[in-house]
Amino acid sequence: MRALTSMRTAYAFATALPIAAALLLASSISAAADEEGLMRVFLNHAKVLKLDRPVSKVIVGNAKVADATVADAQTIVLTGKAFGTTNLVLLDADGNALLDERILVSIDEGNTLRLFRQTVRTVYSCTPACEEHQALDSSDK
Repeated sequence: MRALTSMRTAYAFATALPIAAALLLASSISAAADEEGLMRVFLNHAKVLKLDRPVSKVIVGNAKVADATVADAQTIVLTGKAFGTTNLVLLDADGNALLDERILVSIDEGNTLRLFRQTVRTVYSCTPACEEHQALDSSDK
């Protein structure tokens, strides 16, 4: 009986070890992505970027995903317009890059609820009351 219990424990450990290793690897990859200059912006939210030097030119890789507005010479307002990734490049008067960052536009996960009904997924934004999140039309993308 003791040998059977020992075998079950060894099997459970052998099964759990690869799962734990995969979770550890996934968390280190997501942490590395944040450390590699991935700037996160929530959909339909603005993020203020303050700079040390004046900006002369603002370049957004895909203007359908994010928009950058010059508030003043040293302040840029970045707005998430659609889910996805793009990049933002800010140049000074001499053409030197002040900023060259990848942008990820996503939903604010902290205040959402996902409801799955067979193959239909509905996302609710819950601040302060839950309301259905509007899906993007293919014409908006």
